[in-house]
Amino acid sequence: MPLNLGHQELPDTPLERAMMLQNMLMSLAQNGNIDDSVYAQLRSEFMQDTTRLLLPEFIRTCRDQNQLWSFLKQVASGTGSWAARRSHIDNAFRPLLDHLEGRNSAPADTSISEALLSFDPDGVHRAWERALNRRNVDPEGAITAARTLLETVCMRILDDAGETYGPSDDLPNLYGRTSRILSLAPSQHTEDAFRAILGGCHTVVQNLGTLRNRISDAHGQGRNPVRPAPRHAALAVNLAGTMATFLVETWLTRQSAQAR
Repeated sequence: MPLNLGHQELPDTPLERAMMLQNMLMSLAQNGNIDDSVYAQLRSEFMQDTTRLLLPEFIRTCRDQNQLWSFLKQVASGTGSWAARRSHIDNAFRPLLDHLEGRNSAPADTSISEALLSFDPDGVHRAWERALNRRNVDPEGAITAARTLLETVCMRILDDAGETYGPSDDLPNLYGRTSRILSLAPSQHTEDAFRAILGGCHTVVQNLGTLRNRISDAHGQGRNPVRPAPRHAALAVNLAGTMATFLVETWLTRQSAQAR
């Protein structure tokens, strides 16, 4: 249900709320008047988690309409100022609205989400969502989240299989043990094609761990840090999502076969 804040209802979905926030700024740019309590509520919601990175900078720094109006007067004043302010607001909101409309998603995102949600909504799927949300706006964080996703999948499968692991077990170790349980280790196959494919999977996982150590936000860096671009984050997240889905579906298939 829409939230009611005083006399004004807030829409249900994040996209509709973002559009409401944008419309409030458009109104302020034209006649200088908005409901401060509604603005504060919407601003507070979008200041959480990764949507904060997508908010226009003036929303992040302005807490009420007085501060907003001071900013907008700096954008433009005098004849034609309203049109200039409107254009500025429209451009500033585009990253947030595109994100909430799913324009930054890839075709495989939905199928991966469905598979991981059915397996473990609180752990694995939440890790996947965190990686997705950061893919285009926080490349370093997305790469860290991609590794966390694979670690979480391996740990959940090892838990279900009754296997133990320790805090010193890194991703390659966790994946190696998980792949043996699932009969996905190259040494468990004699067919060259399968050995090559499964060896490639192991290499992908190992290199994701290396990428995370070198250019993610998991470690400090010196004066000339390597900054990953969104395309690097997309590669890491998409590979991690594909591998996570492969592991989950293999485990569920084995569990189903044993149940029969």
